[in-house]
Amino acid sequence: MDLRLLVERKWKKDSYTIGKIYIDSKEFSETLEDKDRNLSDDMSEWVIKLKKIYGETAIPTGTYEVKLTYSPKFAGRVWGKRYNGYVPEIMNVKGFSGVRIHPFNRAEESLGCLSVGRNLEKGKVLQATNYYYKLMDEHLMPAWNKGNKVYITIR
Repeated sequence: MDLRLLVERKWKKDSYTIGKIYIDSKEFSETLEDKDRNLSDDMSEWVIKLKKIYGETAIPTGTYEVKLTYSPKFAGRVWGKRYNGYVPEIMNVKGFSGVRIHPFNRAEESLGCLSVGRNLEKGKVLQATNYYYKLMDEHLMPAWNKGNKVYITIR
């Protein structure tokens, strides 16, 4: 059975977006992304690229497949080593490349990616690495190990 993740963007600020992530309809944690510039996957790639500001824009709303792919950038990080450099990648995002789910605490560290954790300080998620391990070990890896697909919907 495919695994379904849902991110509901709740607090859209000038430099970051805080949301909640649900796994198979159950709340998991908060999320942190770059600024939501009201992009959606039904826009053309050309329009998305016009509105996007590199390193400061959350990905378009929509549904995407998530695959486990190797990341040379993150392979040396402690949390990356745990999975031999393999990090969840959100696939086929118009106007973006290399969008991943990985631990970070501030939107400045995002570059379009998504972090999970606890929103205990304004504009941040904390305990991101612990929540990332929990997401990977309890949800994503078991799904992939069974040959299931993982999808994420952002809205």
